[in-house]
Amino acid sequence: MSQVSYDASSRTYLLTTPATSYALRIGADDTPQHVHWGPPLTPAQAAALPTHDGVTSSFASTSGEELAVEGGARFGVPSLLVRYANGARCVEWVHEGHEIEGNRLHLRLRDRHYPLACTLHYAVHEDSDVVERSLTVRHLGTDEADAPIEVLRCDAACWSVPAASGVRLSHTVGEWAGETQLRRTEAPYAETVFTSRRGLSGHYGNPWVMVDAGDADETRGDVWSMVLAWSGSWRITTHRDHTGGPFTITGGAGHDGLTWRLQPGESHKTPTFAGQFSRGGFGGTSRGWHRYVTEHVLPRPDELRPVVYNSWEATGWDVTLEGQRALAERAATLGVELFVVDDGWFGRRTSDRAGLGDWHPNPERFPHGLGPLVEEVRRLGMRFGLWVEPEMTNPDSDLYREHPDWVLHMPHRRRTELRHQLVLNFARSDVTEWAFTWLDQLVATNAIDFLKWDMNRALTEAGWPGNPDAERLWSDHTRGVYTVIDRLRRAHPGLRIEGCSGGGGRADLGMLARTDQTWISDNTDADDRIAIQHGYSQIYPARTMAAWVTDSPNPHTGRTTPLTYRFHVAMAGALGIGGDLSRWTEAELAEARDLVALYKQIRPVVQHGEQYRLADAVQHRAGEKVVVIAWGRSRSLRLADLSPSAVYVDEDTGTEYDAATLLTHGLPLHLPKGDRPSTVVRLTRR
Repeated sequence: MSQVSYDASSRTYLLTTPATSYALRIGADDTPQHVHWGPPLTPAQAAALPTHDGVTSSFASTSGEELAVEGGARFGVPSLLVRYANGARCVEWVHEGHEIEGNRLHLRLRDRHYPLACTLHYAVHEDSDVVERSLTVRHLGTDEADAPIEVLRCDAACWSVPAASGVRLSHTVGEWAGETQLRRTEAPYAETVFTSRRGLSGHYGNPWVMVDAGDADETRGDVWSMVLAWSGSWRITTHRDHTGGPFTITGGAGHDGLTWRLQPGESHKTPTFAGQFSRGGFGGTSRGWHRYVTEHVLPRPDELRPVVYNSWEATGWDVTLEGQRALAERAATLGVELFVVDDGWFGRRTSDRAGLGDWHPNPERFPHGLGPLVEEVRRLGMRFGLWVEPEMTNPDSDLYREHPDWVLHMPHRRRTELRHQLVLNFARSDVTEWAFTWLDQLVATNAIDFLKWDMNRALTEAGWPGNPDAERLWSDHTRGVYTVIDRLRRAHPGLRIEGCSGGGGRADLGMLARTDQTWISDNTDADDRIAIQHGYSQIYPARTMAAWVTDSPNPHTGRTTPLTYRFHVAMAGALGIGGDLSRWTEAELAEARDLVALYKQIRPVVQHGEQYRLADAVQHRAGEKVVVIAWGRSRSLRLADLSPSAVYVDEDTGTEYDAATLLTHGLPLHLPKGDRPSTVVRLTRR
């Protein structure tokens, strides 16, 4: 049972999760020190553990503090870095007490001299080994004459891992159309920085890391992992100490070089930087995060994600009422449940050079608005969805001509256009009010069921002329996006949203807390998607992963692959179809119809079951049901985590298998001949 306890004699706090313990202690100098993060301990055992009280070595870089700061013989990475009006930067803490509220701990500190206070927040859950951490900083001044405090860095938390275990790092790298490529490398000594300086979490890395001793694999080994719930610029810094001190990980919003000022009486709370310890290797670590995301992050985890058709690759910018009707008719015959009109339906949007910001249906293409198309889609038995990119505008738009000051810009500097568009300043309340107003009207007028919320470029010239603290917009823009989405969902409880940012540029827990699924890559090539989906699954559950079947040759890579193989790879997530159905043959349409029907049968297990990554396959298990999606040419496949005494029946052939045999010798795979063979096997426990 998860709980928080405090031992007053040793000033030790213990957070207990179902399978782990996390302990910290207030040191002799009132600095919160890390004590333990690992297997379960009792409060008495935690209180008896030794800790390093203060930093006294001339050589050590890190000390295992819960919040690293500047001051004294500290030489590691500070989690909190401030500068007072007189130029002083050091922090010396006074412990002011704590509050324990159920499974939450709030640990209060203040500087011994300067008007700075902070609260370290911890939270645990009854059903998860994830520990949530965040930080609130406060300026204790109350008079306007009090000088602001300059904040140079304000991370959410600093984590400590035993030195012997901080040997290997796992993380993802990537690019547009090649996101979430998993990397496991030896942890370098000194500092390693993972970051995005783009104003979004980014294609080039994802805001999480895993740490292990170099001996963990998919099924066994101790793994510590940390995930930042933030959708803007971010930074995670790891430190492997050369003197054998703890391996530390500090992370939070922002990137190097950004500063802002904390005004008298003001408070600032960071995003959550959550951590998990697992003894179940990388697979157990992933399933722990999947459960946590499902139970404590997603707004509607109970729902099955619908089979989607998206019109983008079929039509591009040529979006017309007649063309969309024809696609909708074909999509409905395949068993599609949600029809989504992508870019090109609004303003003068006939290319990427114009129209962003003018969010009204193109009067030539939709002379009577979207109503006739929505009505037709519903008549065909499908829900209706629409693509939007609310944070952007084209210089060639009525919005920009009316409000050129609404975009990010700096005096006497060019306004860099990427994809012929500029970024609206969502740190401005007038901009977010405008965005909410038109989105609210659009959804209400057309009874829209689903929005694909896109964001196709990074922040540049991120200035706000006239604002005395303009660099705050790097975080306030993201908070503005959160505010608009949160308001929109409250106003329209039936609305569902897919997060997108040129593919997987904003696939993170911050967006997943307010969206239902994520478009993880613009690359729909099945071969490439296997690696992209593998990396995504390290943290995020299958129910959040939108995966499309598109045309062959693939429009991005030019690769030719069989239709069945494309479907099987996409079935490992929330299935969608994005090909040009007007060009599909009757045989392809019939095959697709059968595969959609198959997906609907396995969908509860894939989306709501536990996922196991196997060699050239993925296994999902929910209750008595097991679904295996396999590709490659292996003749048999060892399954995972079955009760050895159980017997399973193949739902298609009636063949019975002893689970002990499936675990040791494997499931026979009857793969078809030809290019890229793949299969789906459904098993039920007898």
